[in-house]
Amino acid sequence: MRLRGSLTAVLLAVALAGRLAGAQHGSELRFCMGADPKTFDPLQVADDASETIRYLTGGVLVRLNRETQQLQPELATAWQVADGGRSITFTVRQNVRFSDGTPFTAEDVAYTMRRLMDPALHSPTGDSFRASNGAVTARVTNAHQVTILFPKAIVGLDKLFDQVAIESAHSPRKEMAVLGPYDLAEDKVGSYLLLKRNPYYWKHDSAGHALPYIDSIRIDIEPNRDIEVLRLLRGDIDFINSLNAEYYDKLASRSAKMAYDAGVSLDSEQLWFNQVASAPLPEYKKAWFASTNFRRAISESIDRAALARVVYHGHARPAVSWISPVNKFWFDAKLQPHPLDRKDALHRLAQEGFYQSNGALYDHGGHAVEFSVITNAGNTARERMAAMIQQDLAGIGIRLHVVTLDFPSLIERITRSYNYEACLLGLVNDDLDPNAQMNVWLSSAENHQWNPSEKTPATAWEAEIDRLMRMQASTLDARKRKQAIDRVQEIVWQQEPFIYLVNKDALAAVSPLLHNVHVVALRPQVYWNIEWLWMSGQGTRGR
Repeated sequence: MRLRGSLTAVLLAVALAGRLAGAQHGSELRFCMGADPKTFDPLQVADDASETIRYLTGGVLVRLNRETQQLQPELATAWQVADGGRSITFTVRQNVRFSDGTPFTAEDVAYTMRRLMDPALHSPTGDSFRASNGAVTARVTNAHQVTILFPKAIVGLDKLFDQVAIESAHSPRKEMAVLGPYDLAEDKVGSYLLLKRNPYYWKHDSAGHALPYIDSIRIDIEPNRDIEVLRLLRGDIDFINSLNAEYYDKLASRSAKMAYDAGVSLDSEQLWFNQVASAPLPEYKKAWFASTNFRRAISESIDRAALARVVYHGHARPAVSWISPVNKFWFDAKLQPHPLDRKDALHRLAQEGFYQSNGALYDHGGHAVEFSVITNAGNTARERMAAMIQQDLAGIGIRLHVVTLDFPSLIERITRSYNYEACLLGLVNDDLDPNAQMNVWLSSAENHQWNPSEKTPATAWEAEIDRLMRMQASTLDARKRKQAIDRVQEIVWQQEPFIYLVNKDALAAVSPLLHNVHVVALRPQVYWNIEWLWMSGQGTRGR
């Protein structure tokens, strides 16, 4: 059971007050997105562009502070999880209105939840709440209190509401009436979107000034990253939320004061071997890939520090686990990255009957050890990593073939035909809670990538991971959950079904005219505190 009040919001406002002495109202913020949003319905969001609009316009009951990684009150002043995670009661703010002036009450929360959980809507956001079959119900106690009941306990229930933008039950604008800091004013498909300050937004700073400080946001649709960087340097836009290392270094060389490295992100790059029993591979190769010693030997032959230094120009860190070090609570700090140790790698291989002859490695049946790794064509960083791993493995006598495929072809091979030997890909992770990766770690899961949809666990350690993941998902005891997740990380470190290579840094670029920026590793890196950002000295600039 948890009870949270408005103290967090008060403390945040006090902390920000000192930083905002020079804050100015007015001005227009500008940035680019690579594509148009696919929907403006916040309950239907499934793409990055739509998520951007939801974050800027949607009002939520609670918000995960991207800097502190703590949950803080928004439209809810307090909330209480009860019945072992099967219910949550919200007390909502009074005297709040939607962007069209429609009053906000607890009835709007109930309406949103009913629509969110409607099977006919197929809401991606709603999927997070579907822990089991059965109806989700919402009971309105009064205008300012609502209880939502679930058929089965949901771990981390309150944090899921960070993604649920509340809709109006009565506004004629339906989902276009919003409670967030901005309201959609124009949508020129393929060109730009214009957001205007929500005149009814409820937040004020410590001096009583209405938020947000910035009056409007213009978002240009620009898929060309070279043009986007040029526009930032020219002063036509004010930030780039996420950059790769190459663009980051190019921009930093032109204007170092614009470049921000927020440190390691949640994202990982990893290599894995195909262990599907029905895969069209020789049996001797299946035996290699199923061997823990073989996988560990490959891992110990890869120079992760060199990958981070050369491929990512130092803007990455050798990876340890499926949980990034930036995930402060859940990361198992006892673990360290696997070291480069070719001597130990050869010792492990010898234990499995492998031997070297004339610089090449052979298995106990006399088969030369060579295999191919597939990755997505056009991803320069992965192609470079694959080439460096190819050189690393040659150092112990393994011949690696690098095969680049268009993304649809790659997905077909790793999810349907299983016609591949090894794969190099990355995981984009937006969620701190390990439950978000249940669809990877349960042996029965489709995204259990090295051997998807196992009818029963293929190994004892996979069975143990199943037990631990289900156990932690069935308790609200944070200490017990942490112990279970630490143990899963230790098993994964020992068995290496995924060979984790690097965690990339969160890189961004920001104009010096944009103030109160605190770039963080969690998305959205630059504008997570959008209502508190302000601008100075814009002057005149072209479109």
